Amino acid sequence: MTLMTAARLATSTGLFDIQNVAIPEPTASEVRLRVAYAGICLTDIHFIRGELAAGMPDEVTLGHEVAGTVDRLGDAVTDWQIGDRALVHPVEESRTSTRVLGVHYDGGWAQYVVAPAQSLVALGPEISMKTAAIIPDAVSTPWAAITETAQVQPTQSVAVWGIGGLGFHAIKLLRIIGAAPIIAIDPVEAARDRAVAAGADFALDPRHEDFAAEIHRLTDGAGLDVALDFFGSPAIHQQAFDALGRKGRLVLVGVSDTTFSVASAPNLVRNAKKVLGHYGSERRHVEEIVKLARLGRLDLSESISAVYDLADVHQAVENFIAKVDNPIRILLKA
Repeated sequence: MTLMTAARLATSTGLFDIQNVAIPEPTASEVRLRVAYAGICLTDIHFIRGELAAGMPDEVTLGHEVAGTVDRLGDAVTDWQIGDRALVHPVEESRTSTRVLGVHYDGGWAQYVVAPAQSLVALGPEISMKTAAIIPDAVSTPWAAITETAQVQPTQSVAVWGIGGLGFHAIKLLRIIGAAPIIAIDPVEAARDRAVAAGADFALDPRHEDFAAEIHRLTDGAGLDVALDFFGSPAIHQQAFDALGRKGRLVLVGVSDTTFSVASAPNLVRNAKKVLGHYGSERRHVEEIVKLARLGRLDLSESISAVYDLADVHQAVENFIAKVDNPIRILLKA
């Protein structure tokens, strides 16, 4: 049996560690990738902390942001070749279920990963493996939230709560869509500065006593057309809901383990506001981001804050949690 290194979580005990496990073999409809890089996401941290485990197997290799090289093909796979560069779209959805790489089956915090052939998205030579690795979630999730769920239109006013990996890219993507104004909201000054550099028109501290008045001023008294929550907390939910104008949409992307509620039910009805949940992206959203990146419309070069060897995953996770150097995305190198 040939072994590989993988960072695995035992969901029943909470044990998270590097293990030597068998290199997986693809079934007839699957493809095996030699992992180049895999991203660390806040959702992974929730798993490690035991805050989210519903539907997960007793033990799983984490990692849902993955890019690599095709290494082995299932017997029925005809549209991929050994050596092809690809990333993995991590979400498979049906009418009754959702299956996610690194959550419901073994992910990319390993030297090799096996995934359904139809979940792979080809990379052109213009995109580096480092930036490709973060596209499946950190970039495609906000893109899908903006274009599909929120249906942001040019010149609509949009505010982004939480300028982490997803929120940072949301700013760039809103600029492409033509939202105006784009307002970044984060309690960390460095994050606000980064958002302005990425294309936000304004940046606000949500703790400021004049926050509501500032939103009113920046939207010419109309309130927000769209509020995007990429962090996930009851405080944000209420603040964002209150900042919406008539027919405004609040889109919840950040995962929260609390009950959602807003203390403004009459306002919800009278002003025809909407509260929408958003999860992940579809394969076509990933393909759209790859196209934008290949054509030079979307620069992701500054999104990689640090790269750690897979063997140093504990240090990488600790630094991600501690926000050492205020990272956008941290990668594991397999």
